[in-house]
Amino acid sequence: MKNVIYLLLPLSLFTCNGKGQNSTTKLKNTMSDSNKMVKTDEEWKKTLSPEQYHILREKGTEMPFSGKYYLSTEKGIYVCAACNAELFNSDTKFDAGCGWPSFSDVLDSSKVVYTKDKSHGMIRTEITCARCGGHLGHVFDDGPAPSGLRYCINSVSIELKKK
Repeated sequence: MKNVIYLLLPLSLFTCNGKGQNSTTKLKNTMSDSNKMVKTDEEWKKTLSPEQYHILREKGTEMPFSGKYYLSTEKGIYVCAACNAELFNSDTKFDAGCGWPSFSDVLDSSKVVYTKDKSHGMIRTEITCARCGGHLGHVFDDGPAPSGLRYCINSVSIELKKK
């Protein structure tokens, strides 16, 4: 079973790669340094579960179709699991069929940092929390109108604050 999972993960990363990064390269990062949260690796290990630490601090990814928010339709605000920064509104969540929770927009573009990611033989745009630097997932330009963006997020990286 483990061998099948290891074979499927790279395939699912490839199929969720999106078309390109043209529109996402125009996004800005504007959070001020005074709002940043800085902790040592040891401090993060004390506050995060091993899975959260791996994904948020080591840029891991959860298995597709396995996250607690993948199919969730509950209403509320999704916050960073590491620092509680408000990131996504459930009203922008949609089922992209890629295996991870997907959102068409962020609450405030200054709450995330956009970085070119050339890992796994692809060119993507990684998004991290602007406050704590936690890895959230990636953004692609194949989402629904009006933004045209798809924020593909690890469930482990976020928590839902229900309305």
